[in-house]
Amino acid sequence: MSPETGVRAANRARMEERILRLAGQHLARDGAAALSLRAIARDLGVASSAVYRYVDSRDELLTRLIVAAYDSLGDAVDAALAGVDDPAHQFGTIARTLRTWALAHPEQYALIYGSPVPGYAAPSDRTNPAGTRITTRLLQALVALPVRAAPAVAPLVGTGGIGALLDDARVEALGIGALELTLGLAAWDMVRGALTSEVFGQYGAAAFSDPAAHFEVIVALAGALVGIDAG
Repeated sequence: MSPETGVRAANRARMEERILRLAGQHLARDGAAALSLRAIARDLGVASSAVYRYVDSRDELLTRLIVAAYDSLGDAVDAALAGVDDPAHQFGTIARTLRTWALAHPEQYALIYGSPVPGYAAPSDRTNPAGTRITTRLLQALVALPVRAAPAVAPLVGTGGIGALLDDARVEALGIGALELTLGLAAWDMVRGALTSEVFGQYGAAAFSDPAAHFEVIVALAGALVGIDAG
């Protein structure tokens, strides 16, 4: 690479970083559906055509924001799990890290776990590698847990509703069965459901005197589904 090429590459990287940073600010202020390259160009003080040289569409910008959000969460989870070997503790660590990250970045949480953006379809080849980082860590913990179902529940668990997930290469590689995967999904849905209600204020601002304590109860109940003994 010539010095001139290196300078151009560095300038491009800086501009793309500025665009992404501004896009994050617009996301927090206006929401994903209102994201506009023209508005970002105005904030940069350049013509919209200049921005399109770095990001060719709103959808491309959304994709970059989604990947960045997933990677931010994945990095937080990886850091929190460093040195945590007990799968029961791993499940709780992932849940609590998700809450800490979501409360610090509610707009990013809304982007990846909230309502779909109208008119936008995420390209799976771009978003899946980052988006499955936390899922992979959960599956690794799940396969090591003594998952069991109550007698009334076990007969209801089959492969019909999750057949495609059971065929996923990551699930097959870990050897997770239909029961483990179904209860694991239910446990994680409990965690994310409680957190979504908190982040979006769905119970009202004064619903719980101690939201963190309530979340710990949810984590314990979710953990019980996958064989974690709260006692």
